[in-house]
Amino acid sequence: MSLPDATVNKNLQGHGVRASVQRIGGFLAGMIMPNIGAFIAWGLLTALFIETGWAPNATLAKLVDPTLTYLLPILIGYTGGRIVNGTRGGAIGAITTMGVIVGADITMFLGAMVMGPFAAWLLKQVDKLLEGRVHSGFEMLVDNFEVGILGMILAIIGHLGVEPIVTALMGWMAAGVGFLVHHGLLPLASLLVEPAKVLFLNNAVNHGILTPLGTQEAHTTGRSILFMVESNPGPGLGLLLAYQFFGSRQIRQSAPGAIIIHLFGGIHEIFFPYVLMKPKTIFATIAGGMSGLAVGVALHAGLVAPASPGSIIAWFLMCQPGHYLAMIADVLVATAVSFIVAMLLVRTDRDKDDAAAEAAGQTSTAASEAEAPLTNISKVVIACDAGMDSSVMVASAMKKRLSQYGVEVAHTAVDQIPADASLILAQEGLVDRARRRIPHARVIPFTNYMNDPAFDRVEAEVRAARGGTTPADEELPQSPTASTNTRVATSVLPRGAIRLGQRAASEEEAITMAGQVLIDEGAADDVYVKGMLAREHEISTYMGEGIAIPHGVNEVRDHISKATLGFLQFPEGVEWDGNTCTVVIPIASSSDEHLDIMAALARILFNPETARQLREAPSADEVLDLLGSQQA
Repeated sequence: MSLPDATVNKNLQGHGVRASVQRIGGFLAGMIMPNIGAFIAWGLLTALFIETGWAPNATLAKLVDPTLTYLLPILIGYTGGRIVNGTRGGAIGAITTMGVIVGADITMFLGAMVMGPFAAWLLKQVDKLLEGRVHSGFEMLVDNFEVGILGMILAIIGHLGVEPIVTALMGWMAAGVGFLVHHGLLPLASLLVEPAKVLFLNNAVNHGILTPLGTQEAHTTGRSILFMVESNPGPGLGLLLAYQFFGSRQIRQSAPGAIIIHLFGGIHEIFFPYVLMKPKTIFATIAGGMSGLAVGVALHAGLVAPASPGSIIAWFLMCQPGHYLAMIADVLVATAVSFIVAMLLVRTDRDKDDAAAEAAGQTSTAASEAEAPLTNISKVVIACDAGMDSSVMVASAMKKRLSQYGVEVAHTAVDQIPADASLILAQEGLVDRARRRIPHARVIPFTNYMNDPAFDRVEAEVRAARGGTTPADEELPQSPTASTNTRVATSVLPRGAIRLGQRAASEEEAITMAGQVLIDEGAADDVYVKGMLAREHEISTYMGEGIAIPHGVNEVRDHISKATLGFLQFPEGVEWDGNTCTVVIPIASSSDEHLDIMAALARILFNPETARQLREAPSADEVLDLLGSQQA
């Protein structure tokens, strides 16, 4: 699946208030998401072994309450503290969270989400005060006592001060939700929940507010409809289906994959950008959410525990036996209503959206050409999502172009661009993030990773800024590691990893086939292949010249056994993010050799003639010869 630029989650951060809300929501979600497995474990214990569960067992049911009361809040407090101040922050966050847990009548998720990060932040401030004032050899002693003493004080403060406040706050919230429930007005909650979700506050709303309240209700009644308010896949599913059947051509390419990820994977974030790029469609998800809740209330629907992620599979797992009909009705009604409303809102804009997409490229080019020329540039930063993949290829090529003018070229992750950067080259979907990171810098977008016109323009303007003088009569000096890097690229491409004359019906199928090559060569496993698909959901790995280089997200690199390349040729072409791809080169590498491989491929593939020959190579020997010839 390939999402259009407007639907890449990571590139849709707004400005001002919305951006601040997103950052807060992202931080809150960061405390919850790493611990979702623990929530699932508690949910399964509850669903299986409580008195009204699938397999009631009084002995095993004793695990339910302590897990909910102690384990989950402490994990949240630890994670929040660790985000702020590393392992020591996590430790003091857990200590402080214990203070708000003990004696509380409610589950202290919210208290943990407040006290964990605060304790870690306060520890960091104390560390700064003590910096340089501790005698050598006493550092560990001071660090440990610092955590212990400060943690004890904050635990007492949390127990005596914060716990009563949080208890009162949650009581007010519970009263508000109770009012809606008792007066048959719970569907009105969607008026707030659905807009909050598309601002990426979904996890904060669900786990910070609805989960604690639903947990209390489920503890006494066996199930709660509050678990179904935010996690209902119906509103998002209806919206995506409307885009699939009535959206613009560009959106229809991405909707099927998004539907699968949303419905079965439970990743609701996949549909948020579809709302953000056409804000009026929020009325569709609100209508769907309200309708589903109305049916759920009428049929006394409910889940026994949070359904996270909010997939239809998780809903079935968390539903009590005998209540499936009410649950299914909730989802189907929410889907149908959302679909109908979204259809009415989307189909009237289809022709206009198609025309706008065609004109977007021309407008972007005209705007970039109107910018001021490059002057006094001594460093160019190539920014990509992680700073270790596509940016390495672009940086390698631009170093060759710009080193003769005395211009340094560096590559980095878009969120780690150095403050002194004055010129940034960033893939089109990352431009907004780069500009927010360094507002004073000039950011030049590019679409094609290989031989994009933006690269020619940068070189031409740098040359002009230098008075048009270049060492044209001299050979460009080679990096001392250049030949080695190229040999690395060819040495990790076994003959068995070269597959010619392949066919694939979609981008996903091509990536799966490419991943299977790495598996067959003993270089990676199926988890890494899933990471390759996940990378494509975040940002396209299409490089240009008909070539794509899929690779896994950073989190799955520990599933790589050895550095290996594959080579798959698709003579009939595969639609890839709006382009036609004929060569797919999967990469598996978990060490710094990964950078060498990317740089070597850049030297090879940025030559249009070599790229053409690779696309048309009739045999594995010719592929190896073409790559090997770069060593000369």
